[in-house]
Amino acid sequence: MKTTYAFVLIFLWLSCSAQKIISKDVYSLKMDKNIKTIIVTPEIKKGKHYNTVYILHGYSGNPTRTYQKDIPDLVKKSQQFQTFYVLVDGNFNSWYVDSPVKADSQYSTFIGKELVAYIDSHFPTIQNRKNRGILGWSMGGFGALHIGITYNENFSIIGSTCGALDFTYFGENYKNYQVEDVLGAYEYLPADYLVANMTDKMKSLNQSYILDCGTEDELMIDLNRNFHKILTDKKIEHFYTESLGKHDTEYWSKALSHQLSMFQNYFQN
Repeated sequence: MKTTYAFVLIFLWLSCSAQKIISKDVYSLKMDKNIKTIIVTPEIKKGKHYNTVYILHGYSGNPTRTYQKDIPDLVKKSQQFQTFYVLVDGNFNSWYVDSPVKADSQYSTFIGKELVAYIDSHFPTIQNRKNRGILGWSMGGFGALHIGITYNENFSIIGSTCGALDFTYFGENYKNYQVEDVLGAYEYLPADYLVANMTDKMKSLNQSYILDCGTEDELMIDLNRNFHKILTDKKIEHFYTESLGKHDTEYWSKALSHQLSMFQNYFQN
């Protein structure tokens, strides 16, 4: 009996150890610099190819915090769902845009084009938009929608948790969270970054959208409800839900884990 139990423990340890958390400095041609990227992989089997989800952290976050604190069951989910998770360093406050004022802050092109090409050329991924998704929270929720819609040829499913989706709601926070540093003064904000123009593009892209927000999230709940209403009024199919929670790690850890399960259902179907 003890021998059998020991064998099971060894087997489980070997299975877990076969998973990988790979840290890479990926070069961006457009920004002419390396971007720290962490790739969480399942146990890779020869001849098999895998779904991929790109995950964008919130304002002031980083990839290491993402799998250690923000989505603590991410490594487990990678093995369970047989999916690669690509965690991108959004440089604290890049807002994941191609900045018109900072040449070294072109994160939309990097993630939506350059990084996808790098991952697909270095790892056994399924190189099809139907098997590739992108999600994020807070700043990363905006980034996921912006990049996923802009590079819709590469992403078929987009998720946003407590996303900072609409700059028209920001007021002083447009400066406080350094959006102005990457997109310029609000008075001259390019039209591509306004929700109305974003939703107009969504009508014909054949993508799936998953959105959620905590009911006690004073920062984001109103703009998420408004975004949901706009999508509903324009008859753009999406899934939207609210549940108890604030704009904090406790909320988005649960919400992101749930979204990843929904991504898995999407890939399977």
